[in-house]
Amino acid sequence: MQVTRYSEARPYEAPEHYGMACLRLQGKEATQTDTIWIGLSHLLPGGETSLKDAAVEKIYVVVAGEVTVETPTESVTLAFLDSCRLAPGEARRLVNKTNAPASILLAMPTR
Repeated sequence: MQVTRYSEARPYEAPEHYGMACLRLQGKEATQTDTIWIGLSHLLPGGETSLKDAAVEKIYVVVAGEVTVETPTESVTLAFLDSCRLAPGEARRLVNKTNAPASILLAMPTR
């Protein structure tokens, strides 16, 4: 068993993420996982990512506040425990359009 305590989770830099603090909870350098890694991102008011795609699918779960997920064709605001899946190659932008901080979990393949 490999445990990552929130108090000991290490930050990581994510390109084109602005007004955000990202922590690695599982996978990559945090733990030995074979298939997925999980991160937790805290978005300040106005925090955002660029509109960018990834070669692998992503799953997001909002754990605090509200986060708007935008694709080239739609926009949806997720609240506490709402989630969404983005397909491989599907561009997305995350943005916190509120005046309160928000937090979102990310799960994606390690490949």
